[in-house]
Amino acid sequence: MTEKNENKNVALMRGNPETAVKKLAIPIMISMIITALYNIIDGIWVAGLGQAAIAGIGFVTPIFMILNGASVGLGNGATSAISRYVGARDKEKADSAAEHSLFIFIVASIILTVVLLLILKPLLITYGASGQSLAEGMKYGIPLFIGLIGFMISNGATGILRGEGDMKRAMYATIFGVVLNAILDPICIYTLGLGSAGAAVATVVSTLIGSALILYWILIKKDTYVDINLSKFKFNSEISKRILEVGIPASMDMFMMSIAISLYLIFISTVGGEYGVAVFTSGQRLYLFGIMPLTAIGAAIVAVVGSAYGAKNGDYIKRAHTYGVKFAVAVGLVITIILVVFSNQLAFMFAYTPATAHLVPGIALFLQLATLCLPFTGIGMPSSFLYQGLGKGMTSLIWTIIREVIFTVITTYILGIILGWGLIGIWIGLSLGRLLASILNFIFARYTIKKVRKELGT
Repeated sequence: MTEKNENKNVALMRGNPETAVKKLAIPIMISMIITALYNIIDGIWVAGLGQAAIAGIGFVTPIFMILNGASVGLGNGATSAISRYVGARDKEKADSAAEHSLFIFIVASIILTVVLLLILKPLLITYGASGQSLAEGMKYGIPLFIGLIGFMISNGATGILRGEGDMKRAMYATIFGVVLNAILDPICIYTLGLGSAGAAVATVVSTLIGSALILYWILIKKDTYVDINLSKFKFNSEISKRILEVGIPASMDMFMMSIAISLYLIFISTVGGEYGVAVFTSGQRLYLFGIMPLTAIGAAIVAVVGSAYGAKNGDYIKRAHTYGVKFAVAVGLVITIILVVFSNQLAFMFAYTPATAHLVPGIALFLQLATLCLPFTGIGMPSSFLYQGLGKGMTSLIWTIIREVIFTVITTYILGIILGWGLIGIWIGLSLGRLLASILNFIFARYTIKKVRKELGT
C-alpha cells in the first residue's frame, strides 16, 4: 500500500466525525448483515428437517452468542486500542496493539473451545432441551464449537482493520464466506446427509476460509496501515491491558445477552413448550438480523470516538455520538416497518414445510410485537458503544446488563408469567424492556460526554 493510500483510512478517522461514522458504518453494516445471514441461511435449510431440529438449534443459540460475542468483543477491544493510538499518532504502539490482538485471539479461541464443548450438553438440558431436540442441538453445537477459531480470527482480525479505518476488505472477506456457506449448506445438510451437523460444518468451513483471507492481507501481503511482525513479538502488559479492558467486558456483553436469552427460553418453554421455542428461535433470527445495522453504527462509533479521544478532541466525540444516534434511529425505524409489514412473508421462510407451517402465525406475531423497540434501540446501541471508544468497556457492559438482564427479563417475566399473558406477554416484554433501558442509556451517555469534554477542555 502506498503512503497516500495508507493514510487515507487514518485521515478519515481523524477528519469530520459525521463523515467518518457514515463511511465506516456502511461497510461494517453490510458486513454484519451478511454475517447474520450465516445464521438465517442455516435456519432456512434446517427448517426442512422439522420442528425438533429448529428447536435444537434454537437451544444452541445462546451458547453460540457466547462464541460469537467473545470474538466480536475482543475485536472491539482491538479496534478501541488501535484507534486510540492512531488518534494519538503513535504508530509503533498501534502496530504492537495489532500484534497483541492476534495473540489474544488465538489463546482465547483455544480456551473457549474446550470450555464450550464441556458445558454444551448440561446447558442444553438446563434450557429445556430433551429427547430429539437435545440430540439435534448436540449434532449442531459440537462441530460449530470445534471450529470456534474461525469465528475468533475472522471477527477479531476485522477489529484490527476497523482500528485503522479499513472496513471494505473485511466486508469483501465476509461476503465471500457467506456465499460459500450458502453453497455448502444444502450440500452438507442434504446431499451428504449430515442433517443439523451439516449446517454447522458449512458455517465453520466458510468462516475458516474467510479468516484465512483476512490473515493473508495482514500477515503476508502486509498492505495494512499497522505493520505486524510476529517474529519480533514481545509481550507488553500495558498494551494487552488496553485491549482487554474493552475486549473482556465487550465479550461479556454477549455473554450477558446469552444469559438473558437463556432466561427467555426458560420462560417461553414454560408457557409455550417446543412450539414457543421454535417460534422464538425463528423470530429471533430476524430480530438479530435487524439489529445488525445498529450494531454496525455502534462499531463505527467505537473507532471514531477512540481516535477522537486519543487526539483529545471532545467536540468530535460529541458530534460522532449525535450523528450515530440520528443515523441509528432512522435505520431502526425502517427495519421495524419492514419486519412488521412483511411479517407473514418473512415468517414463511422459516416454516415453509407442511410440518412447520403452523409456526407462521406465531413467528409473524413475534415480529409484530418484539421488534417495535428497534427505533429506540437506535439511541441505546450507539450510547453503549460510545464507552468502548472511550476505553470504558465495563460501563458498556453494565448498560447491557441493565437492558437485557434487568429491564427486559423483568418485563418478560411480569407480562408473560406473573400476569399470565403467555407468549404475547413475553414478546411485548422483550420490546418494552429494551425501549425503557435504551432511553436511560442515552441520557447517561450525554452526561458522560459532557463530563469527558470538561476533562479534555474541549
